[in-house]
Amino acid sequence: MSMQGKRGLIMGVANDHSIAWGIARAMHAAGAELAFSYQGEAFGKRVEPLAASVGSDFLVDVDVTNDASLDACFAALRDRWGTIDFVVHAIAFSDKAELTGRFINTSRDNFRIALTISCYSLIDVARRAEPLMPGGGTILTLTYQGSNRVTPFYNVMGVAKAALESAVRYLANDLGPQQIRVNAISPGPMKTLAGAAIGGARRTFKHTDMNAPMRANATLDAIGGTAVYLASDAGACTTGEIIRVDGGYHVLGMPQPENL
Repeated sequence: MSMQGKRGLIMGVANDHSIAWGIARAMHAAGAELAFSYQGEAFGKRVEPLAASVGSDFLVDVDVTNDASLDACFAALRDRWGTIDFVVHAIAFSDKAELTGRFINTSRDNFRIALTISCYSLIDVARRAEPLMPGGGTILTLTYQGSNRVTPFYNVMGVAKAALESAVRYLANDLGPQQIRVNAISPGPMKTLAGAAIGGARRTFKHTDMNAPMRANATLDAIGGTAVYLASDAGACTTGEIIRVDGGYHVLGMPQPENL
């Protein structure tokens, strides 16, 4: 599963615990050349040393709600590399205050923002990536099982991830003739900055860790390895998929007997 000679953009690294960072690290180890996007100076300061550790000085400040900002990002990729082979979209957002309490209280403004950033941005990114992938490529995003099963406090993010997964399938169909594959990775709960924003995160992490068939949550290395498979030539015929990397938790109907 070599990625020698492949170049691509990693979007959504917040720190060294980020899932996007686990993917970036694995892709670098497999031989890929990486560019990173970040939003705002504070995140830029966090991402810069991480990018340097994998030999990258290619960082772009991007606001996915701003067309000009996205245009500038992909223009920079075109000017520097000409073409790209993959994009990793690890971007989602909801007002933290609405990731506690009841879903029924979701505000109109937060619904709009959550769906725009967490789902529509993938479509926006894919449309700009397509011309830079004349020989085919891979677009990856991240989802979570709260998209199709009620998860405490996940609330509007569950709806956003359901929309994102549907977008993956439609994009896979649109871009398949150009040999561009579109897939999502669905890890279990992770100890990340984003995960910590969800109410009851620690209890959810502990519950899945105790009950998943493998009695463990996903690791950054496992998720990174899955991303390398999907973006490498080994994943040449895989598209439109939601690949679960959750220790098997998604197959359960009830907790393990000792935890009932």
